[in-house]
Amino acid sequence: MTHSRPYQWLLTHQRLGHTLCVVLDSENERQMRQTLLKNSRPHQYLSVYGQTMVADLCDAGPFVFTVNPGDKNVNELLMRPDSDWGWLASVPKGHMPMLVEHWRKRLIIGDRPHQALYRFHDNRVLAKALRHLPVESYPSYLGPAISVCYWRGACWECTDNPVPGTCPVPDFPLWLQLPVAPQQAMKTRLINAHRFLLAEHLQAYAQLAEQQDPQIWLRATLDQAEAWNWLAPAPLEFLLTQSLQAPAQTLAPHWQARPDETPDEHFERVRLATQSWQGGAPQ
Repeated sequence: MTHSRPYQWLLTHQRLGHTLCVVLDSENERQMRQTLLKNSRPHQYLSVYGQTMVADLCDAGPFVFTVNPGDKNVNELLMRPDSDWGWLASVPKGHMPMLVEHWRKRLIIGDRPHQALYRFHDNRVLAKALRHLPVESYPSYLGPAISVCYWRGACWECTDNPVPGTCPVPDFPLWLQLPVAPQQAMKTRLINAHRFLLAEHLQAYAQLAEQQDPQIWLRATLDQAEAWNWLAPAPLEFLLTQSLQAPAQTLAPHWQARPDETPDEHFERVRLATQSWQGGAPQ
């Protein structure tokens, strides 16, 4: 049975007296989250985004639940690993809040205003990190987790932390220097761009939302940024704000890239032309 290995892992760590946790991607598992919430006491779960600067995203953020091996909801998750619902962790008894606090400190990556959320709760992100990290980096990545169990594409993997405990966040975390999958990069950009527009251009963003689905518009704009390779902070912010202000959110023909232009030359040409037409001096 495909779920026999994680079940044995759960039983082993239960016998050792550890607390067992499900790290759940509640954005894609809302029904399971509600079921677990209904069957849990207040001290048996925490929202990771709660009590952080992204608390407004709690409903779409990860939750951590303490569970038992025989829980029917846990068995259901183990039966469908391909749905990428999250992963399992074993921590010292009563240390579930420490696990949540560990990830809260690693949640926001980048510098303002170009911050993003690290999707640690995605089993694919965890699996990739553990596949590339040296063992000596496991403690700073896994923190109080004694061991983790996760689906890695075609099979279950279990990884032990050699030195579980509280670790400071490194100045240059190795797990943030791994290559990012295109789908994951786009999801991060979508969240980041949405938060940027809410913070800096709320009125214009709200007006756009009255005319069309802002998520569809945002995805199309980010697709354009990707096509032009305008993914650095300056050109991406420029494209977002100018697209928002353009009549009917349609950019003028001179915005199109020319065959002989590099992305930097393209951006600089359009930026200078826009400043000239808007009556501003070049920066």
